[in-house]
This record gives sequence, structure tokens and C-alpha cells, in this order.
Amino acid sequence: MLQEPRAVHQRIAAELWNAKKERKPIPPISARYPEFTAQDAYVIQSAFRALEHESGAVHAGYKIGATSLAIQEMFGVDEPDFGFLTEAMILADGACLDPRRFISPKVEGEIAFRIGADLSDPRTTAADVLDATVEVFPALEVLDSRIENWDIAWVDTVADNASSAMVVVGEAVPFDGRDLAAETMVFESGDRVLTATGAAVLGHPAESVAFLVRLLASFGAGIGAGDVVLAGSLAAAVDLTPGSTVRASFGSLGSVSLSASDPERG
Repeated sequence: MLQEPRAVHQRIAAELWNAKKERKPIPPISARYPEFTAQDAYVIQSAFRALEHESGAVHAGYKIGATSLAIQEMFGVDEPDFGFLTEAMILADGACLDPRRFISPKVEGEIAFRIGADLSDPRTTAADVLDATVEVFPALEVLDSRIENWDIAWVDTVADNASSAMVVVGEAVPFDGRDLAAETMVFESGDRVLTATGAAVLGHPAESVAFLVRLLASFGAGIGAGDVVLAGSLAAAVDLTPGSTVRASFGSLGSVSLSASDPERG
């Protein structure tokens, strides 16, 4: 007898939650349930989020994923998605992370927004987002897939909280109308140096946040006053390896960095 869809969604959410806790990935959801749609994926993510909140997590905002061509090509997806952030996921500049906390971590350089007013109108524009923005931050998002070998389709990453794990944010900069589309970023990890501008994120990072508001509105939700929102990666993600340091330096927003400890060196 086939299980009811709600029971299947709840079971997969529990699989993902346990995978996160135990650092043991699960087989791709899309391969096991090829009939799953975007709605299924977001229902699973919602159940995953409920498990996090039941264990004491506190809502802090959202992340938007797959907003740049570089990331879409890297992960084989063709449209943006979103996930949730909790207070425990957000760390200060210079954080040193233990790679053993993750399964297969990667890092992206992003611009983060702090929104000062509720946004839930399905007609929200980038201009509305900028009007509601009180601060912006340089940010590094740590991704980690609870799916084996990053073998993900769009359904997999959406269900898995858009593959989000942690966020390291730099010093907040009061938003003064500066052109975030023209904001430059130099993203460094070891010998690898990537450069990009804010325009890599749907033409303007605020367009990405507006997209999120409109998508949340379709679920009867929105961005709340005080929420932090990661607008999406400006360039490709890099692997977070033991002993490495990753830095994103922006033209006017300052810089942010994180490092990974090397367990073998004690």
C-alpha cells in the first residue's frame, strides 16, 4: 500500500534532519521520487524547518540560491530557490570552522541584506526591497549537501534547505542607496581567485530578494522586519578544506573571512 504524500514528506524531512546531525548523507530524493514537484520539495523543506525549530532553533531569515549563472551551471539547476536561516547558523567574521561538522562543505561569497519592514506583497519590486533595507553585509555562506556526493537536482537542493549550513557575516554597513549591482567582489581561497560584481545576482541583488518575497507570498508568507537575507552567490563555490582560509573582499562593503581548522594538526 502506498504511503500518503504527507507521510512521505515527513519521512524524507526526518532523513535530512538526521543526515545533518549525524553527517551521513542520504541517496538523492529526485532519483527515488522522480514524480516530485517544486511543491513537494518545499513541503519537505517546511517539515525540515519544523524539526529544527522543535529542537530549539530560532528563525533569523532566508537564503536565496542558484541566482548566478556560475552556480546554476555548477550544480545543474536552472532557477533560483530559497532556504531558511536560524540564529545558530550565523557566525561573525573570522570564524574558524571544524570541517568535521559537515559532510562535504563549500563556500560562496555573497551580499546579505537586513530588512527593516515586513515584505509580503506578491508585486514586490527591487525598489521596494531597497526602500526596506537598513543594512547590508559582506557574507560567506557555507553550503553542505545532505545528499550523497552532491548528486542533486533542483528538488533535492530545495528539500535540503537549499543546501545551506552556516553563514559568516562581516561588519554591517548602513544602506545609503549605494549601487549594489556595481559592487565588486574578489573571492579568494588558496591559489584560487574569482572576481564578480553584484550584477551577477539576477542583474541586481535586490532583484533576488524581491524574487524571494514574491515566491514566499505564493506560500502565504514573507520576509519579516529584522530578517537577514542572503541574496545569492556572486561567483562559483569553492570547497572548504581542512586548514584553508576563504575571504571575500568587496569594493565598498569591506571584507569577510572564515577558516577551517585542520584536525590532523590538533
